[in-house]
Amino acid sequence: MTDIINTLAGIAAHDPLDLLRDHRAQAKENAQRSFEALLEPAETGGISYRDRYAVAAFTAGLLGAPAAEEFYRDLLRDEDEVASWAIAELLDEALAELDSRSSVRGPYGAFESADLAAENVVGPWFTVEKNSIEVLGPLLAAGLEFAHLLALHPRDARPEHMALLLDAGWDEDSIVTLAQLVSFLNFQIRISTGLTALAHAPAAAQAPVADEPPEAVNDVGETTSAREPAASSKGSEALARVGERVSAHPELSRPKLFQQSGLGWVPWIAPVAEADLSDAQREALIEAGRAKNPYFRLLARDPAALRARTLTDLDIFFNTTDGLGRAERELAATVASRLNGCLFCASIHSDRATEESGRRDLMQTLLDMGIETPSNLGDPVWDAVVDASVALTLTPQTFGPSHVNALREASLEDGDIIDVLGCAAFFNWANRLMLSLGEPEVLAPGK
Repeated sequence: MTDIINTLAGIAAHDPLDLLRDHRAQAKENAQRSFEALLEPAETGGISYRDRYAVAAFTAGLLGAPAAEEFYRDLLRDEDEVASWAIAELLDEALAELDSRSSVRGPYGAFESADLAAENVVGPWFTVEKNSIEVLGPLLAAGLEFAHLLALHPRDARPEHMALLLDAGWDEDSIVTLAQLVSFLNFQIRISTGLTALAHAPAAAQAPVADEPPEAVNDVGETTSAREPAASSKGSEALARVGERVSAHPELSRPKLFQQSGLGWVPWIAPVAEADLSDAQREALIEAGRAKNPYFRLLARDPAALRARTLTDLDIFFNTTDGLGRAERELAATVASRLNGCLFCASIHSDRATEESGRRDLMQTLLDMGIETPSNLGDPVWDAVVDASVALTLTPQTFGPSHVNALREASLEDGDIIDVLGCAAFFNWANRLMLSLGEPEVLAPGK
């Protein structure tokens, strides 16, 4: 099958950028296998091809990716032309609401911690109306609302959203697949956006265009309205109906601020019990020790997607035969996580960036102050990596040839730039899984 990321980026096989991508052959191959596992599996399970393509086309439209939207709508038309037109109409409605707030970019959302409320960003919500539910069915309608949440409001995800999916007929396995699908698309579209810019960046250096991070909303009234309208009543009712299938963890010790190390993560829906892992699920973990981790055991509900994702991750971050340094890779992951609002991922990867660079104070400043654009960390490579990671993480993305030139001016070669793109794009995948399927906790000393 034709490599989908190359297709979306307009890169032909054996072109120079395609050959550079081959330096991360496992990542390239397994990004393609993720597409196959999530969009075109041999056995569809509880999610039809129609519904997978519909979610993909809708997500691509929300992310401002016309080539990807058309690609997935073509697949959807072959399955159900009526559904394809219904998705187009829903996108028109959702994008009209986005356009009315064009001065404020995503990711949107409200932090649970009052100490981070100054960074809350109000954004549009989306509800599938009754006439569209009649065409698409309640299962897909709920899936589209969840896709909108993950694409635009990742840090607004709460246990209630798991309950709403269960209440609509999704089961635990299909919820994990849905979360993987939408999160993967956030990776696929962002890395293809970056590669497109890399392919078209002029050789002459230009000053990068400053990107605006999401505007924080400080007004108390507006901050409250950042939450989904009526989410509390709908979600509470759904939680009551699904009972113990969703764990809201009312007594959890939640972090108040971004920090390096010291955080764990708990799921809202049940992982596979360690003793019940099948051979295929254990193989998908890649590393046997991950069987102890509830996050990986939860993702093991879709073992093909987990295996492909894990191998992509390991190649992007740990293949150091050439390319970007490990500290800069972890920096890109931290920046994406900080902007998306994933306290757990930001904690893990800022700590790893500190280990690789020794710049603990600098990393903590980045966590404390958030993402400023353009950055001024006093290191041209780090500044360029931060600015590029911000631009790729904003929704819709603002990454373009000017960012490529800034990276080149900082002495990064095109292979290094592909690593920056891979790291930042991958954490737009990882953050959305972590934020939508569970939440962080402050670990007790010694735990």
